[in-house]
Amino acid sequence: MRVTIYHNPNCSTSRKVLGWLTEKGIEPDIVQYLKTPPGAAELKRILKLMGGAKAADILRRKGEAYETLTEKAGGDVAKLKNDELIAKMVAEPVLIERPIVITDKAAVLCRPPEKVWDIVKV
Repeated sequence: MRVTIYHNPNCSTSRKVLGWLTEKGIEPDIVQYLKTPPGAAELKRILKLMGGAKAADILRRKGEAYETLTEKAGGDVAKLKNDELIAKMVAEPVLIERPIVITDKAAVLCRPPEKVWDIVKV
């Protein structure tokens, strides 16, 4: 089974999930998404693998980028359409929550980190 992790090495949760995977003998493809951001098509593919999730489901709701996004949305990010939010995430990948783990058949936002075991069976 191929496993990919959208990873931020500065995030303790992301490091924990990556550590758990490697401890179980899984060597995932690591995408440091802040350095190599996904495009809109890839984000849509990930959301589909998450069972048809919406962009808001993987929106990081902390930090300056989120505060700016909220201000530009008139204080209510929920007003943004899915494609608008995806475009914002592509432009500012720090808006993507992490870690996201992907297999050939599913994807999951690992918040809490134990959610990785929902799709990775060892």
